[in-house]
Amino acid sequence: MSEATVREITYLEAVREALIQEMRRDPNVFLLGEDIGVYGGAFGVTRGMLEEFGPERVRDTPISEAAIAGAATGAALMGMRPVMEIMFMDFITIAMNQLVNQAAKIRFMFGGKASIPMVIRAPAGSGTGAAAQHCQSLEAWFVHVPGIKVVAPAVPYDAKGLLVTAIRDNNPVLFMEHKLLYRTKGPVPEELYSIPLGQAAVRREGHDVTILAYSVMVPRALEAADQLSQEGIEAEVVDLRTLKPLDQATIVASVSKTGRVLIVHEAPRTGGLGGELTAVVAESEAFDYLDAPIRRLAGRDIPIPYNRTLERAAVPQVEDIVAAARELAREGR
Repeated sequence: MSEATVREITYLEAVREALIQEMRRDPNVFLLGEDIGVYGGAFGVTRGMLEEFGPERVRDTPISEAAIAGAATGAALMGMRPVMEIMFMDFITIAMNQLVNQAAKIRFMFGGKASIPMVIRAPAGSGTGAAAQHCQSLEAWFVHVPGIKVVAPAVPYDAKGLLVTAIRDNNPVLFMEHKLLYRTKGPVPEELYSIPLGQAAVRREGHDVTILAYSVMVPRALEAADQLSQEGIEAEVVDLRTLKPLDQATIVASVSKTGRVLIVHEAPRTGGLGGELTAVVAESEAFDYLDAPIRRLAGRDIPIPYNRTLERAAVPQVEDIVAAARELAREGR
């Protein structure tokens, strides 16, 4: 990779570039979803793609997530590689039967003779003032379902590379795009590249406490780590990147090194991914290195409020991560 081919682009542009380059490479890749063609998508990700690829490959659908998921599953079963867009992750609830009872299970039920190479793009998360029905983070539901992979990139570089991998995978992949990350910028190569699923990234080295995070909580954890460093607390920030498959080795290695772990996610605490991550640590050799109890910092068990102040209070912010990590770093000393 040469420096001349790397530029700073937004997370949104990285997602769009992955889609365009994969569609140019493979004629079996096509898009479907509500308002993705003429309108260019609710967040503008697919803007301009209808003009290049035409209505056969950029398909505006009826307002029916069940129909979108059913059509994508059928197309994938017949050898196509559909990328379906759920306008807001919340609306994935309407497509649960097609995704959970059909797409996730077909490869297993047919003994591997059939595959479902499809991607479900899902703008997720709070912070936009869109209230309870447009701001949810439902990743734990799908991590629980055998047959579906779950990806949650935090930076533009990963958004492009992981989406390319997801499109080429022969299994259904839920690709979560946090709405607050769309305008964030980072270095992304122009060339087509892929990032393997199941590999976490250590975004910041540290020795006092491990912070496990994904999606929008990664930049918040990094900002918190910078503040903690001024107090003499060096936090290691691990970006999970893919939630299923999960890179347990990197998690265990980091926690074994620091002896403390703070798990941060936006989704509600009860039944959230934090519980699974807690079990991963507790059931591994990292448990013997713990100097303090495992701690979770997650969203409150409430629907996301419309009021901006209440919305902010409903999910972890930088100051919450700082306070939790500070308390954890001092515990047991």
